[in-house]
Amino acid sequence: MSTTRRIVSSTVLLTAAGLFLGSCSSLERLAAIGEQPKLSAIDNPTTQAGYKPVSLPMPTPTPATYNPNSLWRNGSRAFFKDARAHQVGDLLTVTVNITDSANISNETQRSRNNNTDSSITNFLGQGKLFGLPLPGTLLNAAGTANSDGKGSVQRQEALVTSVAVVVTQVLPNGNLVVEGKQEIRVNFEIRELIVAGVVRPEDIQSDNTIESSKIAQARIAYGGRGQINDVQQERWGQQASDILLPF
Repeated sequence: MSTTRRIVSSTVLLTAAGLFLGSCSSLERLAAIGEQPKLSAIDNPTTQAGYKPVSLPMPTPTPATYNPNSLWRNGSRAFFKDARAHQVGDLLTVTVNITDSANISNETQRSRNNNTDSSITNFLGQGKLFGLPLPGTLLNAAGTANSDGKGSVQRQEALVTSVAVVVTQVLPNGNLVVEGKQEIRVNFEIRELIVAGVVRPEDIQSDNTIESSKIAQARIAYGGRGQINDVQQERWGQQASDILLPF
């Protein structure tokens, strides 16, 4: 079988499969007319297809030692222990509150006029030099230059939300490196919020929260992917032509 026939056969099979799946979905929707949407059953998530166990940074385990005449052992959750994040694997809630606005406008104008006129009509009382008449005008030049530049920037951004992050590293000076990601899916659109940076333990409040303005080297990204985002993006051919075409 030639390569062309193989490609045609594959295309036909894929098209038939798509039509079959689409018809099954349509039949299911038709069968559910007039009925309430069914809730999903409560199942063990570890038995679901595609399940993968979560692996996160964890603190170095400390061996448990028992002291005589003591009610507590090291490594246990003490009754009066500070509940704020302080070691690898701890959770911390970041309150993202970004209200940024900028309004910049500038204009530069420049203008210059030059005019040069040099003429010789008499040399030592004579109208001639070496028997030749003197030129009436030796040099006559004029120049004009004008420049007018304008620029303006208007920007206004607002983002208020909260996201839980994980302590991934404890620096030698005690500061905590945190990183967290939140995904929300609505219909066929996924919204992502990513927060990362370095925080001081002293800036963490008693309820184990911290404001985003107190995160050093903060990296905050809010975006999405899905059908709406795909429509808003230019096709890859248009993007390539914008980069390669010199005009």
